[in-house]
Amino acid sequence: MSIMVPSTTPALITPGRQALDSALHQLDQAAEQLGLDDGLRTMLATPRRSLTVSVPVRREDGRLDVVQGYRVQHNVSRGPAKGGLRFHPSTDIHEVTALAMWMTWKCALVGIPYGGAKGGVAVDPAGLTTRELERLTRRYVNEILPLIGPEKDIPAPDVGTDEQTMAWVMDTYSVNAGYSVPGVVTGKPMTLGGSLGRAGATSRGVQIAALAALGGSPEGVTVAVQGFGKVGALAAQYLSDAGCKVVAVSDVTGAVYASSGLDIARLRAWAAEEGGVHGYRHADALARDDLFELDVDVLVPAALEGAITEANAPRVRARLIVEGANGPTTPQADEILAASGTTVVPDILANAGGVIVSYLEWVQNMQAYSWSSGEVELKLRDLMQGAYSEVKSLAAERGLTLRQAAHVIGVGRVADAHRMRGLYP
Repeated sequence: MSIMVPSTTPALITPGRQALDSALHQLDQAAEQLGLDDGLRTMLATPRRSLTVSVPVRREDGRLDVVQGYRVQHNVSRGPAKGGLRFHPSTDIHEVTALAMWMTWKCALVGIPYGGAKGGVAVDPAGLTTRELERLTRRYVNEILPLIGPEKDIPAPDVGTDEQTMAWVMDTYSVNAGYSVPGVVTGKPMTLGGSLGRAGATSRGVQIAALAALGGSPEGVTVAVQGFGKVGALAAQYLSDAGCKVVAVSDVTGAVYASSGLDIARLRAWAAEEGGVHGYRHADALARDDLFELDVDVLVPAALEGAITEANAPRVRARLIVEGANGPTTPQADEILAASGTTVVPDILANAGGVIVSYLEWVQNMQAYSWSSGEVELKLRDLMQGAYSEVKSLAAERGLTLRQAAHVIGVGRVADAHRMRGLYP
């Protein structure tokens, strides 16, 4: 059975629609492996709640703009919904639904008691002042207020948002509640109940997954990172610190390459100062799309969905791909990579570090207690390495790719939760 989600609007081939098609394809493969019946498949494919809101924004010059916002709770069978909030102009309901679905499987895979959710606002944050961003965030939160809460749905930072955004979300929710509620979001500033180790948790998880997949010593292993942003820049730094040789990175401004290895700390400072990697004087310029074709050991796609497609997958020369982004590889590209012998550590495993430490932050908030950075990193490492070992073992046992095995585990655990809870009424 091929899973379809009912829609009241014509299907448009947008990046968001492609992401949702990929997510449904992966669910369909897992459901076949698990032998799920049609009813359970449809339930797992259908979001529990989807909310679309209009968000008016008063601009500094007095103009009134109205943008679209979304919050999707895909599944809450295993616990409260959890998922990021992104501000990006291409965000739509399909993309947010796909990301919420992937978060469901991710939480189940690494064994944390959450369901998947996602939020988004179709806006370019770079085109807004700080005051406009604050007004936008607070109005969006006010619109989705009935859905969120520390025991219902806990947002976190994502593309285009950061700890300041989360501070505004927390404050808006708390003002409405009448008391401070730090557990309503994760990824907050430390002064508001944030957790040590949260800021770089997704990147740290990418490093842990990459080193686990490499198996041997990382010394001299060459790496290319697509997306030198919040996740990619720190992932490059952590891999470099571990002994890998990061030879190329890219972002929206361009790409740079140095066969002897990039000084990632210096490049991060340059990008922060200049707004991107373009023009970096200690490396050669590279066409952004050429980064995928470099002869490197490891490729880390850490930008947006749909970066590796059937068009460029045949030219990928890396033997190991570690997905720092959500949904960077299309199903068609997956088949090409598998046929060529390329190992892909899937997004729901490789970038799970962020939600793991978000969970640890939420636990600390709920208990009014805090852990040291060493304790947080140890818990993160244990959960990541345990999940990787489980996925690798199942893949070997059943002859699956790592992505297929990861989805079989994640989807299977959510399906088990549905069966145990039963159907009300």
